[in-house]
Amino acid sequence: MIDNLDKNIINALTENARLSYAEIAKDNGVSPATVHVRVEKLRKAGVITGARTTVDARKLGYDITCFIGIILRQAGDYPSALEKLRGLPEVTEAYYTTGQYSVLIKVMVRNIDDLQKLLVERLQVIEEIQSTETLISLQAPIQRSIRA
Repeated sequence: MIDNLDKNIINALTENARLSYAEIAKDNGVSPATVHVRVEKLRKAGVITGARTTVDARKLGYDITCFIGIILRQAGDYPSALEKLRGLPEVTEAYYTTGQYSVLIKVMVRNIDDLQKLLVERLQVIEEIQSTETLISLQAPIQRSIRA
């Protein structure tokens, strides 16, 4: 069972994965050893699954973020389509969804020419894909992790 201390630890690490156990402990009135034990418990339970470095994609030259809705030819095409999508490095996220699209992917490319090449030469030629719809992101004003 996750208690308030666990939630505080999760929230602190979600905000800044580089926080030391001592800093978290001080903010919560417990010892660093207690925080260490709790983090290990949360890892073993699969609540904490890793730590990430956040990168500004634009500073690496990726100026365009898109969301592409994919309609598959058949529902059974999902596993093989997903494997092919995994092979496209521009695909940074994929979701199996209900509604209009079978799969929704997030794609990052350097420019419009790269987007066009991705769509025409590598994505729309996947035989499991019936059709796609591309939405170009103008900005991402909210980006955050869920809080405990």
